[in-house]
Amino acid sequence: MGLLDVKNLSFKYDNQIEKVFDNVSFQIDTNWKLGLIGRNGKGKTTLLELLMSKYEYRGYITPNYIFDYFPYHIENENIRTLKIVENILGEFELWEVQRELSLLDVENEVLEQNFATLSKGQQTKVLLAILFCKPHDFILIDEPTNHLDYHGRKILSNYLRKKKGFILVSHDRNFLDSCIDHVLVINRNSVEVIKGNFSFWYKLKNNQDELEIQKNKHLKKDIKRLKTAAKQNESWSHKVEATKSARVSGQKGDRGFIGHKAAKMMQRSKNVERRIDRAIEEKSSLLKNVEIVEKLKITPLEYSKKCLCYLEKIKIIYHNRMIVENVCFSINRHERINLVGKNGSGKSSIIKLIMGENIEYEGKISIGSNLKIAYLSQDDSNLSGNLDDYAKDNNLDLSLFKTILRKIDFSRELFLQDISTYSKGQKKKVMLAGVLCQSAHLYILDEPLNYLDIFTRMQIQELLLSFNATVLFVEHDQYFCDNVATKKVLI
Repeated sequence: MGLLDVKNLSFKYDNQIEKVFDNVSFQIDTNWKLGLIGRNGKGKTTLLELLMSKYEYRGYITPNYIFDYFPYHIENENIRTLKIVENILGEFELWEVQRELSLLDVENEVLEQNFATLSKGQQTKVLLAILFCKPHDFILIDEPTNHLDYHGRKILSNYLRKKKGFILVSHDRNFLDSCIDHVLVINRNSVEVIKGNFSFWYKLKNNQDELEIQKNKHLKKDIKRLKTAAKQNESWSHKVEATKSARVSGQKGDRGFIGHKAAKMMQRSKNVERRIDRAIEEKSSLLKNVEIVEKLKITPLEYSKKCLCYLEKIKIIYHNRMIVENVCFSINRHERINLVGKNGSGKSSIIKLIMGENIEYEGKISIGSNLKIAYLSQDDSNLSGNLDDYAKDNNLDLSLFKTILRKIDFSRELFLQDISTYSKGQKKKVMLAGVLCQSAHLYILDEPLNYLDIFTRMQIQELLLSFNATVLFVEHDQYFCDNVATKKVLI
């Protein structure tokens, strides 16, 4: 057991105006199973990289700890998986790697296969097995679930539950609940450590936010009332003071008495002003970390027929290999269909087929005439340039596009940056906002939650439940799927 101490940490990227961290301090135990939570772009990955001494910073981080980081960068994937293990670990015991692979439900045979031929899920598990075979004091795991199906996430959560000494970045609520015992939260204006899982922290945060919102309302009323009282006291003081020189029945009033009375009223006014200052100061300390999750909107088009698309006995062949067999389902108006299947089962291929791409298949597919589809892809590799150009290239209403981005927590500073400099989560938000700008009969969302923070996930969930849109989606966040889907189709 050891303590990792972070004191007065400050850091800013050279190409950015705002600091990522400003005088941040916290302390954690290196035996904890720690979940790292925060909005996209708030510095989760940056914090892990600072712990790894990737950048220079101001402040103090406990030295001499051995960290290791997931995901590893693989220079060449077109080599044997065992060679990649060797390149990362150097000297190693094969049985140790095989033991970790077994715990992750991966066959030893993958070690003899070309790494590039493995599924994304298998690649993730192999790299995690390597991670836990390396000597370390503390492991840093950055979003390991993005390419894992529901079954893979379940296996990984069981795996991590038996481990200790790690920081885990994830936005999957069920996954976090199953394998962490502490939460490190990067709030809007602070960093805090909480004992418990995600659900405990979220309940605590909601209660705190509600208290601050109510207190803020009361203080606003108090400040308004006190300002009125202060003005009245000041006015009365001036009026009393003016009577010093006034005559009543031909005689001057008692100047001493009148002066004392005026001074007393003025003092009351000053006391009220001090109370106002204290109330304003207290009010200014509130709401800094409150997350306002704004409601999103879409304008779905109503299709003239009940059935938008029908697939019957679909088989898809890829490189002479059958990857989809005997798939049958229909997409009807107002349905929210969750395509369910393991990694590599052909879910994305089904989507491509519906989108009209040149896919070799057998069977029958019927797509409604003049069907307008809005599509959210997984691929962000070609995103670059500024937001104005992105909107123009995709025929988006620029004003609406930027309004949606603001609602999903895009800072105005990001509007000035090249999209290529964005985090993965920020790039996903750009593509998401682009889809939400479109009016369509059918919305196809291919893993829409990958890299998105928890609050944005909540926004999308609420959006899909609030509008009668017809949606076909692939997603492995079980909490989201269970709450959104009206029908599940197993591939």
